[in-house]
Amino acid sequence: MSARLDNHADDDRRPLERAVARAAAEWLVRLADNPTPEDIDACTRWRAAHPEHARAWQRAERLNAKFDVLPAKVGMSTLARAERGKPHAGIDQARRRAALKTLSLLLVAGPTGWLAWRTTPWRVWCADARTGTGERRTLMLADGTRVDLNTATALDVAFDAHERRVRLDTGEILVDTAPDPQVPARPFIVQTDDGRIRALGTRFVVREDGGTRVAVFHGAVEVTPADAPHLARVVVAGQQTRFTADSIDAPTSADPHGADWSRGVLFAQRVRLADFLDELSRYRPGLVRCDPAVADLHISGAFQLADTDNILAALPETLPVQVIWRTRYWVTVAPGPQPQPGQTGGAA
Repeated sequence: MSARLDNHADDDRRPLERAVARAAAEWLVRLADNPTPEDIDACTRWRAAHPEHARAWQRAERLNAKFDVLPAKVGMSTLARAERGKPHAGIDQARRRAALKTLSLLLVAGPTGWLAWRTTPWRVWCADARTGTGERRTLMLADGTRVDLNTATALDVAFDAHERRVRLDTGEILVDTAPDPQVPARPFIVQTDDGRIRALGTRFVVREDGGTRVAVFHGAVEVTPADAPHLARVVVAGQQTRFTADSIDAPTSADPHGADWSRGVLFAQRVRLADFLDELSRYRPGLVRCDPAVADLHISGAFQLADTDNILAALPETLPVQVIWRTRYWVTVAPGPQPQPGQTGGAA
């Protein structure tokens, strides 16, 4: 038994060629859902054609058993359903592509890559576009739509003959839709775990945070909770709402600075210090802690996100606080030192 385990370890350390890894991943996906006898025979012949094929197949089976990479029903019957134009074909195709991409990456990555993947949701790992903590980027889609990605964001893009769909897996995006060049025009949809947002010629922000928040700056959107389509609601420019899979809040006034992050600015207008620091922590690695004694202080201003260290260091200039740096990645904002007898002091 130990010799067999050692052989597996040696096999996992030796890299696979990308083409072989991709082929093994495709065969595993193909056989995952009601394969035909012809499919099974063809895979058997491929595995026997070269020792590397057999090694790639064995690694693919072990990885899928260990990490459960393949979601249910991503195989050939899914493709057949998609080709017949049945509902959700675009989603099924996207899930199959994501599974293929994930498995191919893991086959090539080796043990270190597997460990990183294991601690990261698989949809984020293999997203079409993503940003790291503190990073922002702009994505121009094939139809001319502009999508700005905020910090720690991941999304997938699935355009087909019937719709233009963006799947937001995590984070926050600013969408500025373009008219569809195709005739008839395809709807533009942002999908989250909570439901869908259909653009009605618009500019809007979508944010995932234990629910989905939508703020509309131009035009309108139609919001439909995933499990309660009868609650669908149109949200117009100047409004925002939050929804979950089975509920949707009444619209309120949108924060006019809700998209300032796309310009690298964090805007605050009499925001609780604890809430401000929670928001700031999205843009920097590590922990930012707010002492409860100063949590209810208020802060205002426009802060440049390019230097979050500087934002923290400047807090004592306007608030009665001190910033305690245990390391750059562990920061506490606490009450400021009290003036000594005979000295003057206080908040600015």
